[in-house]
This record gives sequence, C-alpha cells and structure tokens, in this order.
Amino acid sequence: MSFCLQSVLSARSWFGLSPTGDGTLPVFGLVSLQVMSLCGWLWLLYCLHVPRCVWGLDGGGEGACRLVAKPVSGSVYRAGDVVIGGLFPIHVEAPPPEQEFRSIKGNSTCTIFYQRAYRWLQTMIFAVEEINRDPALLPNLTLGFLAADTCLSEGTTLGAALAMVTGKEASVVGTECVTTPEVPVIIGDARSSASIVVAQTLGPFDLPMVSYFASCACLSDTWRYPSFFRTVPSDAFQARGMARLLYQLGWVWVGLVAGDDDYGKFGVQLLLQELQGSGVCVAYSEVIPKVASQRRIRYIVDTIRGSTARVVVTFAITKDAHALMEEVVRQNITDKQWIASEAWVTDSTLSSPENLPSLAGTIGFALKKANIPGLGPFLTRLHPDGNYQKSDPFLRLLWEEMFGCSLGVDLSMTQSSRRQCTGSEVIGEGESQYADVSQLRASYNVYKAVYAIAYAIQDMVACQPGDGVFNGGQCPDIRKLQPSQIVRYLRGVNFSTPVGESFHFDMNGDPPASYDIINWHVTPEGTAEFVQVGHFLSSEGSGGQIHIDMDKVVWGGGSGEEVPVSVCSADCPPGTRHAVQKGKPVCCFDCLSCAEGEISNTTGSDECIRCPERFWSNPDRTACIPQLVDFLSYSDTMGVILSVISVSGATLTAGALATFLYHRHTALVKANNSELSFLLLLSLNLCFLCALVFIGQPKPWTCMLRHTLFGISFVFCISCLLSRTVVVLVAFRATLPGENLMRYFSPTQQRMGISLCTLIQVLICVLWLALAPPQPAERGGREGRGPRVVLECEVGSVVGFSLVLGYIGLLASLCLLLAFLARKLPDNFNEAKLITFSMLIFCAVWVAFIPAYVSSPGKYTVAVEIFAILASSFGLLFCLFAPKCFIILLRPERNTKKHMMSK
Repeated sequence: MSFCLQSVLSARSWFGLSPTGDGTLPVFGLVSLQVMSLCGWLWLLYCLHVPRCVWGLDGGGEGACRLVAKPVSGSVYRAGDVVIGGLFPIHVEAPPPEQEFRSIKGNSTCTIFYQRAYRWLQTMIFAVEEINRDPALLPNLTLGFLAADTCLSEGTTLGAALAMVTGKEASVVGTECVTTPEVPVIIGDARSSASIVVAQTLGPFDLPMVSYFASCACLSDTWRYPSFFRTVPSDAFQARGMARLLYQLGWVWVGLVAGDDDYGKFGVQLLLQELQGSGVCVAYSEVIPKVASQRRIRYIVDTIRGSTARVVVTFAITKDAHALMEEVVRQNITDKQWIASEAWVTDSTLSSPENLPSLAGTIGFALKKANIPGLGPFLTRLHPDGNYQKSDPFLRLLWEEMFGCSLGVDLSMTQSSRRQCTGSEVIGEGESQYADVSQLRASYNVYKAVYAIAYAIQDMVACQPGDGVFNGGQCPDIRKLQPSQIVRYLRGVNFSTPVGESFHFDMNGDPPASYDIINWHVTPEGTAEFVQVGHFLSSEGSGGQIHIDMDKVVWGGGSGEEVPVSVCSADCPPGTRHAVQKGKPVCCFDCLSCAEGEISNTTGSDECIRCPERFWSNPDRTACIPQLVDFLSYSDTMGVILSVISVSGATLTAGALATFLYHRHTALVKANNSELSFLLLLSLNLCFLCALVFIGQPKPWTCMLRHTLFGISFVFCISCLLSRTVVVLVAFRATLPGENLMRYFSPTQQRMGISLCTLIQVLICVLWLALAPPQPAERGGREGRGPRVVLECEVGSVVGFSLVLGYIGLLASLCLLLAFLARKLPDNFNEAKLITFSMLIFCAVWVAFIPAYVSSPGKYTVAVEIFAILASSFGLLFCLFAPKCFIILLRPERNTKKHMMSK
C-alpha cells in the first residue's frame, strides 16, 4: 500500500503535474493530465487488492503495523456510519513538489489562507450536523466527514482524494491491521481542472464526486466522467447567458480574458460558440498565465487598454482574476465595463475599495443565492481553545488571518510583527469574508451537495426487497455501502432543501441552471455592494430567459447611468450600408451609400433594399418615393410650345383654305386646280392636328390613334400632292399638238387615285391594329436612366410601323421624282418647282428624323416625332401655298388670266 500511494503521488511530479505554487499544469497540459489520471487509477486498482498494511521494519516493534502513505496538508475528520469526503482549497498556494524520487517528502505547508473556502468546509460540517439532528432524515444512521485541503492544485487534490479512499492515517498501532476509515463519496473539488483529474482517476471505480464549484461544461460528458455530479450549473448555461447579455445590451465589440485552466479555456470556447451568428465580435482573446509573469500580465493589460472594445469578459477563477486586476488598478484603467464569471463576481477581496475606481459597475453571473438558517451563528461559534484546535488544524490560521495576531509562542519571521492573541477575540457575523453570509452561493452548493448525498442514502434505507434498482430488485446493504450504489441512487434523487428549493440531477449529473445577475455598486462609505439587477434561467435545449432591470444598473467605465457603447465601427446611418473591412471581423466596417434605386431606412443596415416597381430612392437614400411619371404632357413647356405650333399651323392652313375658298373664282385658284388645293389644305390641316394626339399621357386608344392618324393623314396629303404633280405634268404635255392626255386625269379620276392611295394606307393600319396594335408601355424605372417612369407608346408590330412609314416614303419619293421631271414649266406658273422644293424639305426632315428619334431619351422621342410632323407640314404649307396667298392677298393685279398667260 505504501508503495502504491508513494508511486501515485510521486508520479505527478514526473509527468509535470506537480503544483508550482499556484496549481498550474506547466509542461504537458491535458496530455499529461490524462497520463496522470491513468497512472493514478491503475495504481489505485493495485492498492485495493493488496494487503492493507505491511509489517514495519524500522522500530515499530514485532507485531507493529504501519501504513505507509503520504499525508495531505491538513484534514478535518469526524467518524460516522457513512463518512463523506470533502475537498476544499483552504490554501491557494501549494508546496513545491518532490523531484528527487529518493524519499517520501514530509508534510509541506501550503500558503495563502482562503477564508471563503474555509467557510465552504464549515458549511459542509453544518449540513452534516443538521442532518444528524433531523429525526426524519437518516434516523438510524450518522453521517461523518473527512475534509482535506487541496491547496488549489491538481496534484495536491488528487493526493488528498486518493488518501481519502484508501486510508486516512499514516500508521495504525496494533497486532492486526484494521480497516482504516474510507469514504464512499466525495464532495468537491472547487476547480474544474482538479475535478477532471480526480474524476478520471476515481471514475473507473464508480467512486462518486459531487462538486460544488467545478462548472466546466466538459464535465457533463457522462462517458468520460460516469460518476461525476455537481450542484453548480454547467458553464454552457453561463456562456449562453453571457451571449444573451452582450446581444441584448448591444455590445458587439468585446475582449475576452480567460484563466489558463479548463474552467477558463472551456468557458471562453463555449462563449465563442454561443456568439457565432449573433453579430458580436471578439477584439482580442488573452490567457492569464498560471506561473506568475508580470511581463505577460502587463502585456494583457496593455492590450485591454489599447483596444477600442470597452467591454471585457473575464472567465477566470478568483486567483487569476486577482493577478489581472492588480495590474489593471496599477495602470488606472477606468474606462472598461467588466463582465465577470461566477467564479469571482461576488469575491469581496476583489471588490476592495482600492479596486473600485477600476471595477465599479462590474456585471456578472452569480450562482443562485440562498439564506441558510442558522449558518451565521454556526460560523461564529469557533474559538481557538484546546478542543477546537485539536480537531481543526485550520482554525489557528483563520484566527491569525482574521485578527492579525499570533496564537503560537514560536513566532516565525513572517509573524514577528504580529501581536499575541488574547483569546478574547470574537468572530462577528458579516465582519469578514469567512463570516459573511450575505452572499451564500458556493456555500449553498456545498449545502445542497451534502443533502443530495443524504437523500440518496435515505432512498437506499427506504428500499424494500424486490423494489431495488439492482438485479432482481435487490436493495443495497446500508452497512456496507458500495460507491457504485451511491452513484445509482444519486441519479434519482429529487428533494427539496430546507431552504425550500427543489433539486435534482439531470441525465448528465447537472442541476437546473439558474443565475443571479450581479452589479457592483459603490456605497456612500466607498465600499462595494453586490446588487442583484436581474436573473437568467435556462435548461438544456432551451435558449434561456434573461431579465435585467436597467434602472438598477450602474454601468462601469465611467458611463454612469448610460449604457456603455462598445463597437468597432459606429452603426451606419440610414441611407448607407455596412461594407466589411478586409481582413477584419464583421463588426469592423465602412459605411457606403446605397446605390440609386436602393434604400436603407434603419441604422446599421447590412444591405440596401431595392425599391419596388414605380418607386425610386430619395436623394438621401432613406425612403422609396413614387417615381415621376415622365411623358410629354400639355403642362410641360415643350408640350405647350409644340401644341401652340401645331394649332398655329392648323390655323394658318385653315386661313389658306378660307382664302382659296373666298377667291375660288380667280384665275390663280382655278389654274391650281381648286379641288385638289382644297383637299391638300384639308390633309395638311389633319397633319397639323394629328401632332396634338402625340401630346398627353399614352393610353390604348391614343397610342392606336396617333400612329394611324399620322400615317393616313400624310398619305392623304402626299397623294393629293402626287395627283397635283401628275396633273401639272400632264397639263404641260397636253399643250403639244395632237395630244389629249387630260381625258385620263379628270377630277373624278383624280379623286379615285387619291382615294386608292389612301385606302392602301388604311388597310395597312387596319391590319396593324388588328394583329399587333400600339400599346402604352413603361420604360426606365429602377433599371433605367433615372428615377422616372417614362410612359410611351410601343409600336407593337415593327413590320406594321415600317410599312406605314415606308409607304409614305414611297409616295413622297415618287412625287419628288415627277416634280423634278416637271421643273422646266413656265416661270409664271412653275408649280412643279414649288412641289419639288416642298418634297425636298419633306424628305430631308424625315431622313434626319430617324437618327434623332433613335437617340432621344424619354419624352424627347415623342417630341422629335412631333417636330418632324410639324416641320414637314410647315414645309409643304409654306412652299406650296405661301406664294399663292401672297399673290391673292397682296398682288391681286397678278391674279389675272392675262398676267398668267403673258409668258
């Protein structure tokens, strides 16, 4: 047995798992941890199957039996029918390890007494005594306890756990080896890393552990840790709550600081998983070293100071948080909002008055608080008399720590300045970290752990043969409890604590998750006050519910009553969108203005929204406004001008018609074939008036009317002009002797020719309207050239439109050719020259119309078409009728047959 324990406890030094004063894993990390656990349970398996003691060879005398074991740094023991083990970090600095492998090192002393952990130990004792006094709970059994100091180190913790399960005392006097006290269940440890080591070592032997403060989510793995339970919620829930808190308060740019252990690393890893997709970015992630390195600590604090992230999330145990905050206070960093994990959020040493300028306003998640009746007087009952000091090796340390005096007569160098204790000192409730019962959180978890074990044993006692959970319904032997039996019954406990809280373990050995949200307030006296400002409730598979009373919160970083703003880039204003900066997190971005036709009407938009049809973005890109409907209307300046020109042209044409009608008996009118002149003036009047149809909002009937009226009017006009050209040409030819061509061009035949030419255009237009008529259409919009909807008439059938224009061009070309052939008529009556000149203007206008029509945007396309109609109409009017009207009205002496026949 001695060889077993010596080997197990010494192996941790060889594998780099010995404490270096602060419980670190300095060499091989998790790999070494796995190796140590493997060695530990293999040697433990051997030890459990060899004799309990060996005959002494060094002065024990014949018959003396000595159990060789490495004693732990300190323990508190009380006998009972069932002895419960307890692991508490009464000290937070472990002794240096034995590296020589030559001898078993004596009991080294741990340093830095931790009053809070000693309160946890006393809470365990209080719960055991309370249960023993309860006549309804375990009436025929007495609980005992064996609590040991772990020194906040993995190696020391494992050594204490192995010593508990294999034997308490270093030697047993007697002629026979008797069974040393063993514990079938352990409460502890406080640290996740140490709990992993112990759980991996004891798990194969079904030795149950019920931790009160090891919250690493990794310990919920029942395959790796089948006998591990805890009364503290898994960090998975705390990480979920922190993520909800950051998101709810709009903190999207945060820094992360973790302790260099499983608690810190797994906690940060879980938080990062929860933050994925939430829009929260991490500015930096730093790890607090276990080995004291002021240079590394300064680097971390310099990173915190230099970062634009005002919110700092710290996942660390109290000791690591102390190391960090000392440097934070030294550098006087007061502009950060600290988010604390449950490990240090209610630590009174961190919230000392000298730290408050930097840490006031800290927000954190704390374990659910409870008021344990009677615990306060129980804690203050202690007094350093002979009985207490004999049964509790830690009481002297507590007394000297609390009162700053010395109880011993041999004062060490470090205590030389202390006065001698008088013995009349009295522990006042709430006057120290040990006696403060206002924040019973981890202590309450210890309390629940003891009761969970007690109720599991109670269920064993109440078991009736045939109803047990083992083979054949067997019940456990309560006098010979096996650890595996306790594991089975722990999984099924469901009870209410004396405080009134319902409690049970889930399938992973975890309790229901409930956190208080704590805020550090500063009292008028300059001390810290832990104020509950909200709560977070969650369970496995649920998103969790968080509630914060914002009116109660005092914010850190000098923000006062205003919620601190922690962003990498300020939210983009409406009208812009985020553009992620290359190589940086998504929270760091530039603001780009939305493109035309797109808007963003909220602050911090990631994308711009396209405006719907018939809408366009306003100049600020913040709202979609109805697009301007763009068409050539009568209210436009251009529409008014063209309308006036069109009406003026029609008026002049009507005036010319009236002049010809009034002077129809004069020689000039008769010589110009008055009937054709009347028809030509009538058609020109239609040409002028058809331009008005092109003005105004396009509608189905106007689109069909404008193109057909245009085509028919101009064909009618050109037909009249063509007939007149032919008549002039034939009349000139008829003056030759022997020719009688005029009989073929009588007025009736002229009317028939004009009607036939016009009828062809009418048929083309009817087919066009029947097969693919022109229809109103929209052009532009958000894909167009501007924020306008251009209303226009689509031709429908390009072939129909081409035939209409082509037929007009054919007649105009023919008319031009015939007029050119007749250009040599006498000067006094050179009608052919006037027709030739008018047709040249007509053709020139419509040839220039084509490129102008194609290149003109929006309503200007229609304006170009109207201009071509009016220009060609005015060309015909002025070229053909202006000279005649001039003679009729202003030179009547030339309007005689004699004058016309003089040359």
